[in-house]
Amino acid sequence: MNNIILIGMPGAGKSTVGVLLAKTLGYAFLDTDLVIQEREGRLLQDLVDELGVEAFLDREAAAIGSVDCDRTVIATGGSVVCRDGAMEHLKDLGRIVYLQLPLEELERRLHNISTRGIAMAPGETLAHIYDYRSPLYQKYADLTVAVDRQTLEETVEQVLHALK
Repeated sequence: MNNIILIGMPGAGKSTVGVLLAKTLGYAFLDTDLVIQEREGRLLQDLVDELGVEAFLDREAAAIGSVDCDRTVIATGGSVVCRDGAMEHLKDLGRIVYLQLPLEELERRLHNISTRGIAMAPGETLAHIYDYRSPLYQKYADLTVAVDRQTLEETVEQVLHALK
């Protein structure tokens, strides 16, 4: 299929870049965090708090598995790479672009880490999940776009250039 799937850490800009990329390409846009919330009838943070991280990741993978689209930019939740099945499904749907951001920039961007719906176990820090997920993002990515302090438009241009 000819979809573009954006992966990366929370705060990397997947949703915002995804909307702009979809407009530029004339594609639809889908945010999988919203798919999960719609399926479950609750906010992401409530799901993480009520279910725990592992059960949340299972629900996220099930929601990802239900996605079937064409000519769509898909912005995923940062934890999507924690379940192989979800990533295999996304690979079948299109090209996966990793929006890579340094930890220091993520820490600067994220001020609502405890309420944002990030799949983090109690006691985990942003650095912990960054260290765990970074190799997974690299494993699944067809393309990597380094994103750091440039404008949204510059990021969209970088993604478009990488896709050519």
